Amino acid sequence: MNRRQVLLAGGATVTTALLAACSGTGGTSTDSAGADSKPRKGGTLRVGALGRAGAITRDPHGTQANESDYLVISLVHDTLTAPGAKDNTAPRLATGWKASDDLKTWRFTLAEGATFHDGTPVTAEDVVWSLRRLRATPSGPSRLPGIKAAGIKAEGDRTVVLVSDYANAELPLLLRLTTFVLPKGTKDKDIAKAPGTGPFKLDWFRSGNARLVRNDDWHGGEVLLDAVEVKIFESPQAMSNALLAGQIDVASNVGAVAARTAEKREDIQIVRRPDDMAMPIVMRTESGPFADPKVREALKLAVDREAMVEQVLSGYGKVGNDILGTGDPAYAKDIPQRERDLARARKLLKEAGFDTSTTYKLLTTEDISGLAESATLFATQVREAGVRIEVVKQESATFWDKTWLKGDLYTTYWGTNDSVVFLASKTMVSDSAQNEAAWDNAEFDAAYRKVTATKDAAARAEALGDLQRIEHDASGYLLWGVADGIDLAAAPVRGLPTLPGYGRVQLERAWLAR
Repeated sequence: MNRRQVLLAGGATVTTALLAACSGTGGTSTDSAGADSKPRKGGTLRVGALGRAGAITRDPHGTQANESDYLVISLVHDTLTAPGAKDNTAPRLATGWKASDDLKTWRFTLAEGATFHDGTPVTAEDVVWSLRRLRATPSGPSRLPGIKAAGIKAEGDRTVVLVSDYANAELPLLLRLTTFVLPKGTKDKDIAKAPGTGPFKLDWFRSGNARLVRNDDWHGGEVLLDAVEVKIFESPQAMSNALLAGQIDVASNVGAVAARTAEKREDIQIVRRPDDMAMPIVMRTESGPFADPKVREALKLAVDREAMVEQVLSGYGKVGNDILGTGDPAYAKDIPQRERDLARARKLLKEAGFDTSTTYKLLTTEDISGLAESATLFATQVREAGVRIEVVKQESATFWDKTWLKGDLYTTYWGTNDSVVFLASKTMVSDSAQNEAAWDNAEFDAAYRKVTATKDAAARAEALGDLQRIEHDASGYLLWGVADGIDLAAAPVRGLPTLPGYGRVQLERAWLAR
């Protein structure tokens, strides 16, 4: 799974036609000059994406540390479902799905006429083989929660049956990120050149850069661009400079600083994707100096959230309330916003016996724009409550290998922020493989199971509210703010996705007005 982008509500039955869903899968952008323009076919879109040469991967079921890799993989390979503009979950390679009465058995129907790029029909056996391969990866249990390999079966040529260990009304949503389908039996050594089912075919790949050409036989409808060229950049600044120099047409996920720089440029479009990137600070709850709930609440009260959003995100974002999934239509807006209260923070620290004479390390990386800056500002702010913080910047590989899931206090980020349940399943349920705060809360686990087992919309909304209140009050996440996703685009670019997270890589409706 693309940990850094993830990282993502479906009902019991969906029968929407794929073409219509894909048209609205990701809302698309348009500037005023192109609002009435008719989409045209042709042209090559040059897209810049962040990545490092040392972290390149070609495996769709592996961990894609680079946004550039994930973009290429997502254009070549389809997932079963995708983010939607009207609903959180829309069809992709699967055109519909239906659950059993107990919400444990799901049947997914594959798109009629779907083929791999070599012309071979996509069958249910291909999907079963791919999902079992995905399930066997180290993070497989969190990618397919509640589903074991034996619970993945084919039923005829176009139906895939998934059997969950527990009732799960959210299963279609949980299949949106990494359920990429490969031909059955593809050997590991051939993964990089395996044909996909997506809107573009891989033409060439060199050192993280790639060229993809239109798949005229894509099951999802007409693709407008002749080709997409992906160029890898190690920093947002370098990518932004390349756009301004005319070397690329789109600077993907370039960040707030670049947006501020481009605000006065009439030849540059700023495409904003609200609720795109959650940037929480993680406090370990299992042990260590932040295990006491009073200490965690104190730190949450010591933060000036408005200042964080204004200074770190240049205003391109909004204040967080310590609940992940702010883009969820069911996000609980009735939970009072946590405000800064230094007096209460100091009182809680004293009650907890917190050692204010010790300096605690906050570990961070510079993987994305603003992350390290948020750590530095946080350290300055909590000092006013008597907490001493030293910010330690780590190289990316070291951070993800030695700090993530293990540290007492560290930054993290999630680029899939449109579902409370998705992030709960990945990071907060006690047995989740990516339990970043080592949080084990029986009440939260029970609330999660109630949400996933509830069909009735009103009852589910109530249960989801309970889940969010527990998270807000007790979890190890200090979510001070949520960043807008920001793409910069040259004037002729039309139809860029405006959905957050995974939705931004769906470029099949993009086109060039020249």
